Amino acid sequence: MSGLAVMHLKYPSLLQFDRDCVKNKETLVNYPEYVEIDPKGNKKYVNTWITDIKLTRENVAKVMRGGRARWKIENETFNTLKTQGYHLEHNYGHGEQHLATNLACLTFTAFLINQIEQLACKFFQQALEAKKSKKALWLGIRGLFDWFVIDNWEDVYTAIIGGRSVSLKHLVVDTT
Repeated sequence: MSGLAVMHLKYPSLLQFDRDCVKNKETLVNYPEYVEIDPKGNKKYVNTWITDIKLTRENVAKVMRGGRARWKIENETFNTLKTQGYHLEHNYGHGEQHLATNLACLTFTAFLINQIEQLACKFFQQALEAKKSKKALWLGIRGLFDWFVIDNWEDVYTAIIGGRSVSLKHLVVDTT
C-alpha cells in the first residue's frame, strides 16, 4: 500500500441481515468500506466487507486488514484449484442431487492432502522440484498409475525424482 491510503467507514452502519429465513432471526451487521487513493488522487483499491464484529475507531483498521487477508487467501486458493491441475470450476457448485457438491468436496480434500504433503513430505518436495510445476507432477503421477502397480507413494516419488521407474512393477493386463 504505497502512497496515501484513505479508508472510509460507513459508521455506524448496522444493517439488518436475515440469518435464518425460517426462524426469522435477524442480526445486525457492519459494512466497512476501504478506499486506497494514490498521491495523484486516483482510486487504486476499493473494497467492502460485511461483518458482525462491532467496529470501533480502534479496531476498524485491523478488521479491514483481516478482510483483505482472507480475500487474498481465498482468491489464491481458488486460482490454484482452477489452474494447477485440480480443474475446479465455478459450476461445481451447481447440479442436481448434490453430485457437483460431492465432487467439489473431493477436490477440496485432495487439495488439503496435497498442502500437507507439500509441507511435510520430502519425497513430494523433491518430485515437485524435478517436474518444475504441479501440473507436470500430476501428469507424471497419472502416467505411472497407467503403466505400473503402485505399492506406495515413496516409489512413485522416487520414480519421478530419478526419472525412471525401476522400482515399480509393470501392470500386467490379462487379455484372455
